[in-house]
Amino acid sequence: MGQSIQLNTSRMQCIGAYLARPAGAAKGGIVVAQEIFGVNAYVRAVVDRFATHGYVAIAPAFFDHVEAGVELDYDEEGFRRGRELVGEVGLDLAVEDVASAAEAIASAGRIGCVGYCWGGTVALLAAQRLAMPAVSYYGARNVNFTGIALRAPVMFHFGDLDASIPPEAVERHRTAWPDAVIHTYPAGHAFDRSVDPRAYDAASASLALERTLAFFDRELAGRA
Repeated sequence: MGQSIQLNTSRMQCIGAYLARPAGAAKGGIVVAQEIFGVNAYVRAVVDRFATHGYVAIAPAFFDHVEAGVELDYDEEGFRRGRELVGEVGLDLAVEDVASAAEAIASAGRIGCVGYCWGGTVALLAAQRLAMPAVSYYGARNVNFTGIALRAPVMFHFGDLDASIPPEAVERHRTAWPDAVIHTYPAGHAFDRSVDPRAYDAASASLALERTLAFFDRELAGRA
């Protein structure tokens, strides 16, 4: 369904991106912020999924600033290299790329952001810095930004069994942003990652997607 494109960025450097469009008129646009494994088969499937639900969706390849075409495996080496690349790119540049991606699909209407794992924190920052409605899936780094106000509505999804985000971290979200919508699920980290049977929890992923689509239908499609 989708296609690979080149995306202009704020740093005068083009990066790759994966873009998918709906079959009919768009309800809006969604920027998908990747995990630490690059714009891989899972992320492309997420982009395609949002397109089937009526949104123009795009996933900027943040790691292209360092190395083009990164797609890492879910093994020890993949985690090691992914963390290394995250450290080299940084959150500030990733958020700038979200802004560039949003501009690239601006003709779709209102634009939101959804992110997973590391990208979950990128999505949070998009709401804080870019005033984009956002959905953050299990962003373990979110706790570093609880002192900053939200400039747009945000929905958070967390797994009750996620060792990287203990209950007290989830509670910090509730305290920091009492107006945000926070959902928890009987699942671990990365429960939406459909290509990884060790992490994927079908029931939790399905319910989280249902809630995410309702959020975007309200915040993007439902507003002029």
